[in-house]
Amino acid sequence: MKRTAHAHWAGTLTEGKGEISTQSTTLNNTQYSFKTRFADGVGTNPEELIAAAHAGCFTMAVGAALSKAGFTPGDLSTDAILDLDMQALVIAGIHLELKGSAIDGVSEEQFKEIAEGAKANCIVSKALSVPITLGVSYQ
Repeated sequence: MKRTAHAHWAGTLTEGKGEISTQSTTLNNTQYSFKTRFADGVGTNPEELIAAAHAGCFTMAVGAALSKAGFTPGDLSTDAILDLDMQALVIAGIHLELKGSAIDGVSEEQFKEIAEGAKANCIVSKALSVPITLGVSYQ
């Protein structure tokens, strides 16, 4: 299986602009620029796309792990907070904040254990070489 995306850029780093598109066309010539990456501009940026991909992958992995453990996944919600170190120009880490509810029969301890396993084993986590932390709340 292959997934594709396309990016186009024209101009200098600070004054230029570009567009990003995905195979699914969910992103279709979506604007990105220096301002959308390092300030407040309209459009997207590579770092928020990494965070979105990680949040989506991880949340699906939690659902799959819950099902494999015999539980019916209820409501799962994840915020991914990517830490971009502007001095070193590196992604310093990603923190995943998972909230879960309405999962019959799972204890808070089981939920946390399943979430830790999903963090370690989701495809995007495996692709990243930065520290990944996790906060879990279950109601």
